[in-house]
Amino acid sequence: MTRSSVPPPVTAVMDAAGVWLPERMAEVEEKLAAQAIGHGARLGEEAEATLAAGGKRLRPLLVLMAAGDSAGERAVRAATAVELVHMATLVHDDVLDGAPVRRGRPTVVARSGRDRALAVGDLLLSRAFAELAVAGGEAEVAELSSASVALALGELAQRHDAFDTSIGERRYLERCSLKTARLFESACRVGRLASGAPGTEELAAFGRDIGLAFQLLDDVLDVTGPQERTGKARGTDLLDGTVTLPLILAIRLDPGLGEIELRGLDQSAAEAVCDRIAETGALDQVRSRARKGIKRAKRILDSDVFTDEERELLGLIADGVVERYS
Repeated sequence: MTRSSVPPPVTAVMDAAGVWLPERMAEVEEKLAAQAIGHGARLGEEAEATLAAGGKRLRPLLVLMAAGDSAGERAVRAATAVELVHMATLVHDDVLDGAPVRRGRPTVVARSGRDRALAVGDLLLSRAFAELAVAGGEAEVAELSSASVALALGELAQRHDAFDTSIGERRYLERCSLKTARLFESACRVGRLASGAPGTEELAAFGRDIGLAFQLLDDVLDVTGPQERTGKARGTDLLDGTVTLPLILAIRLDPGLGEIELRGLDQSAAEAVCDRIAETGALDQVRSRARKGIKRAKRILDSDVFTDEERELLGLIADGVVERYS
């Protein structure tokens, strides 16, 4: 695992942990790379390209930190499985959205069509549970299965709400809890379950809080861009009809935004709407809420179930969520 494998300042976690965490993360990368082997040229090539595109790797990092420095094969497989579930959902999301680009590269659906993209997503999802089955952790399988159901429910809710500018903050937060925070929570749970150490519920709460903050700040970044930083066009959420908290709060400050027909937007119009959202000051409100969530997560670390090293490393990952989007 190189320093470029995860974004700064999250790399500070790797340095602070010493040798054990980079070694375990390298094992996760090796297992991820092996997932595309033996599934035929057409399916394997697309799966390999998806896995090679990288990403922040926050979720497997959380699994390993929750497991601790004694993390062994069981934790490494759990970390691999969590990332595979995450990547599978991204492929499926791109199919539903018809997304042309992710992480600065053409999506599977853009390169190879809907049918092959669905098959790639299915392959990654099946490989996730195969990893957990080999590790023999029944509790981890049940946990990640529950999280996968939550992801599906969150996606259904987002599809239901598409292009509806009347939805409120509560509905938005429910979606975020299902689509994003739940997998962060699950990463912390399966890591602790793999270690057998106490503090599973405390870690789960920590994961939920930083996962929600992550989504809030990601939604801000969709409004601010630029594409070279986000890997996708500015205003992609608007073009997809996904109403996020920046728009919800901006409509309160500029009611005219609520009258815009999102279905009729093109790229230029979407960017103009992003400018109007930014002008309301709503983005600062969203950032403030995300920072409050991070502070709440870090207060959980005061519990005596955590070691000093765990407090340091988990605190760094929480800070990294905010600093990446600053």
